[in-house]
Amino acid sequence: MSRVMVAAWAVVGAAVLMACAGGAPPAPAPAPVEGAAPAATPSAEPQPSATPQPATAPTPPYRNTVRWSTASEVDNFGYDVYRGTSAEGPFERLTKDPIPGAGTTDEPQKYSFVDESIDPYVTYFYYVESISLAGERERFTPVIQAKPKLPAPPSR
Repeated sequence: MSRVMVAAWAVVGAAVLMACAGGAPPAPAPAPVEGAAPAATPSAEPQPSATPQPATAPTPPYRNTVRWSTASEVDNFGYDVYRGTSAEGPFERLTKDPIPGAGTTDEPQKYSFVDESIDPYVTYFYYVESISLAGERERFTPVIQAKPKLPAPPSR
């Protein structure tokens, strides 16, 4: 069985969740939205002119990026990423071949998968599955929502 300590996971444009082995994840916190302007933060540095800058909207091609990291890994072969249009599924595997894991390591690792085959009007749900060197599979992350990139078009 592959043992992987979760450090973090996220879908860009959805919630960021943090968890550690043996504990429940805390409440979701907002994640940065790909293509959006960063939130203003206080700074001691001089600020440029006060001319308002428009927020940058996502532009084609539209994509969702699933990111996760580990604190350590034991006998980890890799990961598969799954997507559905409902939190309950059904889910389809997106990775043709598993994303390679780090085997056994005490070093933190970062991973990502870019889903470029999305409809920008659809809400998607993702999860990551870990695969041990023995071929055992287990869900590695909870199901995470990625909101649509564009508002629904007006009905005709």
